[in-house]
Amino acid sequence: MAVDFGARIAFGAGTGVNSIPLLRAEAAWAESVGFHGFWVSQVFGVDPIVAVAALGAASPGLREFGTSVVPLAGRHPLALAAQARTAQSALDGRFTLGIGTSHQMVVEGFFGEPWRQMAQRTAEYLGALGPLLRGESCSVEGDHVFAEGWLTIEAEPVPILLAAMGPRMLEIAGRLTAGTTLGSCGPRTIATHIAPTINAAAELGGRAQPRIMARVGVCVTADVAGLREHDRAQNVMYDAFPSYRAMLDREGVQSGADLLVAGTIDDVVEGLAAYVAAGVTDLRVAIAARTDDEREATKEALANILRR
Repeated sequence: MAVDFGARIAFGAGTGVNSIPLLRAEAAWAESVGFHGFWVSQVFGVDPIVAVAALGAASPGLREFGTSVVPLAGRHPLALAAQARTAQSALDGRFTLGIGTSHQMVVEGFFGEPWRQMAQRTAEYLGALGPLLRGESCSVEGDHVFAEGWLTIEAEPVPILLAAMGPRMLEIAGRLTAGTTLGSCGPRTIATHIAPTINAAAELGGRAQPRIMARVGVCVTADVAGLREHDRAQNVMYDAFPSYRAMLDREGVQSGADLLVAGTIDDVVEGLAAYVAAGVTDLRVAIAARTDDEREATKEALANILRR
């Protein structure tokens, strides 16, 4: 019998996926063991919106496909909305768009865009994107975003999850979107900061309780200390990003490696349950393994958890 965490459990394919065949295999596995949904991230790999649109027909048992997250930099609201509604049409209403501001290093260093007043820019962007994803026209002439137009793509409305961790961004997420998608946030931070802030914003705006999706790295291993040491070395850049650093400091840990849920299958169940107890509505589980053996052991454990 499957463990009932009281939350949706999706599989996160990670940031380094470089081919659709690899994603197709991962989605097929996620469907076969009982995950609710399948999420694709974006850094330097495949475009996640195109990718999930290409996967849907082959995995009808997955109830949701999502992106976590698509950076807003380099994308006009009309162009992003057209891409998202096209994916929604391909996926028969199973698509959720996860977006975020990304980080200063990426926005300035890769896209050449200014990193300033990001909360205001995001609110203006959502003022255009939200109506477009609902099938309405948009009219925004702000300090950062100009968008005037409409789309003729036939599709269900596309829900938005906004990557938000600071108070202002959480207020925007609660007021203008279906919720937030989180990285580098532990249970203590979610319970004391994320959930109260976004829930209050949604309630004040007369909106439904927002989704709170947390990315949780998991691994079944007998060498938890070695796993954390390895992951800490891989996370040096991410741990230094100001938005992540602030959340790690709130949690009282040095690195995202300290948030890994690792050990035995029972340790994994206990760790995931702690996130749900903190207020998480959606778990986006990612495998944080060093070796093929650890990866296979973790996949087997996840299958057993979902089938228990």
